[in-house]
Amino acid sequence: MGQVRGASGMRSRLRVTAIASLTPLEELDDDPFLVDSRSQHAMCARWAADHGYVIARELLVRGLRPDHCALWDGVRPGLDLFVAPSRRVLESALSSVEEFTDECARRGVRIETVGRAEPCYDAQMKASVHRRLSMPTAGYDGR
Repeated sequence: MGQVRGASGMRSRLRVTAIASLTPLEELDDDPFLVDSRSQHAMCARWAADHGYVIARELLVRGLRPDHCALWDGVRPGLDLFVAPSRRVLESALSSVEEFTDECARRGVRIETVGRAEPCYDAQMKASVHRRLSMPTAGYDGR
C-alpha cells in the first residue's frame, strides 16, 4: 500500500481519488470511452494497484470548476493524489485542466494520468455500455 510521511513523521496512507468524465449516453457512438465511466475508473484502479495504492474516492463529473468542494473535500497536502485515465478525460470532467493543475500545485496535491491506450469499442462493447447505463435501476451489472 502506498504510504507517505506526514509532517509529524508518522506514516499515513496516500488517498487516491479517481476522476472520470460524466458524458451523456447520447454520445456513445461518437466517444464510447468518455461515456464508459466504469472503464475509466477501472483504468485508474489498475494504475493505482500498479503503484501500490488503492482508490479511496471515485468522482464522476462533467465540466466541474477546479475549486469545487466535491474535488477538495478532505484533501490533504502530500497525502492525497488525483488520477484520471488521460488529459482528454480531465478536459471533459473539469472546466479547466490548467486551473485544476495550478490548484493542485498550490495545495500540494499530485495529479497523475494513467497514460494507457483507451480500449477500442466494437458494436458489442458499445451495446454492453448502453445496456448498463440505460437500465441502472433494473439491477443490471453490465455482465
